[in-house]
Amino acid sequence: MTAPDEGRGIAEGRPASSEEGAPSSFRILHVSTGNVCRSPITERLTRHALAGRLGGPRGILVESAGTWGHEGAPMEAHAATVLADLGADPSGFVGRELLDEHVIRADLVLTATRDHRAQVISMGHSAGLRTFTLKEFNRLVRAIDPATLPDASEDGLVERARALVRAAAALRGWLLAPSAEADEVNDPYGAPITFFRSIGDEIDQALDPVLTALTGVPRV
Repeated sequence: MTAPDEGRGIAEGRPASSEEGAPSSFRILHVSTGNVCRSPITERLTRHALAGRLGGPRGILVESAGTWGHEGAPMEAHAATVLADLGADPSGFVGRELLDEHVIRADLVLTATRDHRAQVISMGHSAGLRTFTLKEFNRLVRAIDPATLPDASEDGLVERARALVRAAAALRGWLLAPSAEADEVNDPYGAPITFFRSIGDEIDQALDPVLTALTGVPRV
């Protein structure tokens, strides 16, 4: 298969330690079905936002995969167009199938739908407390008081991210979705560019409070 970091750009800003689970890093894994539409958009928008808000990853590593991933496939053309329109870079993306190793090393897994979340959790690896749908995580982090999180200083960003995941997991049973569909991002595969744009905007809006909570820096 494609090497985990090949063609994905996630190694940029990787801490000097060669250990994947080093305390100085925090890895976010975005998951959808084919890893050619929703999760690539979410991955690249996250990386773009980290660069804009922090000047670089600063130990936050971002990748994606698909539960039925198109191994080695390029990003879907409409998805690439939407990313470029949103200011992010779609170039060099390589699709891949979700493997155990991706889940094992992830500190936070954000999925497009509840089915994807269930599939990740069913893989084991104690993934339940760190796996959410994107919209579910959005809903939970908006209920967390930023003052209760560690300061996102140069040395504190990774610990802030870990604390955010713990706090969101603790809230999950108390702050329920208004409907089942509220936690879903629909699949635009095969749809016209107008629908891709609506999904891109939906993902961008869902990511914004998540990244603000993560970094402590609002979008300018």
